[in-house]
Amino acid sequence: MKTIYLDIFSGVSGDMFIGAMLDLGLGLDQLKGELAKLRLEGYHLHASRAKRFEIEGTKFEVHLEADHSHEHEHAHKPGDEHEHGRTYAEIRQLIAQSGLSEWVKNKATAVFQRLAVAEGKIHGLPAGRVHFHELGAVDSIVDIVGACVALEFFGRPRVLASEAVDGTGWVECAHGRFPVPAPATLEILAARGVPISQCEEPHELITPTGAALLAEFVEKFGVMEGLVPSRVGWGVGGRENKTRPNLLRAVLGESEAAAGHDWETDMVAVLETNLDDASPELLGHFVEKAMAAGALDVCQTPAQMKKNRPGVLLTVLCRPQETEKFAELILRHTSAFGLRRRLAQRHKLRRQFITVGTPYGEVTVKIGRLDGEVVQTAPEYESCRKVAEEKNVALKAVHEAALAAAKLEGK
Repeated sequence: MKTIYLDIFSGVSGDMFIGAMLDLGLGLDQLKGELAKLRLEGYHLHASRAKRFEIEGTKFEVHLEADHSHEHEHAHKPGDEHEHGRTYAEIRQLIAQSGLSEWVKNKATAVFQRLAVAEGKIHGLPAGRVHFHELGAVDSIVDIVGACVALEFFGRPRVLASEAVDGTGWVECAHGRFPVPAPATLEILAARGVPISQCEEPHELITPTGAALLAEFVEKFGVMEGLVPSRVGWGVGGRENKTRPNLLRAVLGESEAAAGHDWETDMVAVLETNLDDASPELLGHFVEKAMAAGALDVCQTPAQMKKNRPGVLLTVLCRPQETEKFAELILRHTSAFGLRRRLAQRHKLRRQFITVGTPYGEVTVKIGRLDGEVVQTAPEYESCRKVAEEKNVALKAVHEAALAAAKLEGK
């Protein structure tokens, strides 16, 4: 099936992504025509040929009419409480009321949702109330909607990517100076379980918008396997890096079809040990400690042990690169003398987090889709609990109201 492989050896941003798509064959006029359906003002687009380390590609720029310059993505300041900013809810409405295709609308909204949820988690706000700086919002809308338009132009291909690589050092955000990866970037990648490494380049390489595009579209991260390339495109970034070219390589080609579903897949490590002499208090403490350390899940299954002793099968799921950390945690904080470890592939519904209004307040709801169809709808427990405590109502009532609201929105 048609496939685009993103080689993100030097990071990814929204403008680099669109630059690579233009280099693969998307027409700038076609992009402008689709973006015009947003009825968004205050910008114009520019694409030019540029080089990094003597490799030529396409440099895409959004010129904001307020200052006629294309700001780096961190000048967007997602999460900024600027009084003239657009909230995620307003951006979602702007996209919904546009003349874009339903697929582009849904995907662009999902990408923005990932940004808003990450910023909301960082700043303690519901996703719907997250603000995007006025100029930055225009830039981000163009980048995100433009990326979705590009993928539809290429026939909604399967998207694969290499392992994400970010730089080191510091980045200036709306709320201060933070280490790379930037807070929002790390939250977005963590929510999807995207593997990330850092290189010696002393700059940010993956922007929040780039991270959200990866999290939403990439089916699998890893090396190229069985891809028959037909065309290669280069998206040129705005920086002259010190150790590697500021480029995103996109390879258009054909690959073996997936199993026929659009679920997401990744690899997890499964650590197991049988325990027949651990106290409930000890096991309870371990579960809390493992979850706080970043385990994906921890469970205890009753088991009949040797010498007819009742016991438990303790199972920890974690990211493959964290296997050693959690193996040590098990051996230090339980009564285990050993454990088993293996890698397992996960199939996951494509997830989207939406904010719905209820008679009690706004609640975050997780949506699970398979082949575009909603198959799971689950109000987030912590969001429901917070609203229930604030309004002094039953948790069950808030949960049911959030489910009903999600259905009314057609999710």
